[in-house]
Amino acid sequence: MKSDIEQIIEEIKLFRDERDWDKYHDAKNLAICLSVESSELLEIFLWKEVNDVDSNKVKQELADVFYSAFLLADKYGLDVLEIVREKLKENKVKYPIDKFKGSNKKYNEL
Repeated sequence: MKSDIEQIIEEIKLFRDERDWDKYHDAKNLAICLSVESSELLEIFLWKEVNDVDSNKVKQELADVFYSAFLLADKYGLDVLEIVREKLKENKVKYPIDKFKGSNKKYNEL
């Protein structure tokens, strides 16, 4: 049985393939797309207070970020759940609770 993430990646790929866009979705262009979409997400917050941001716009841009990120992960055969869990495991070592609880410092700043 496929995970929800695997299922959504399949849906994204179907959408892409129905439009014959795979030829444009090499790793370089997907990475650039991810950066552009992330910038569009940031732009929503520019010069605004957090409470003044339109959550629907955040939803739309965040979906574009996920779209690009999931396709990039798929391009490299990466399991999204696995790589996120792996990163969390690494971060638990870098940021132990007893040293970092309530702190916004980076691991190399303490």
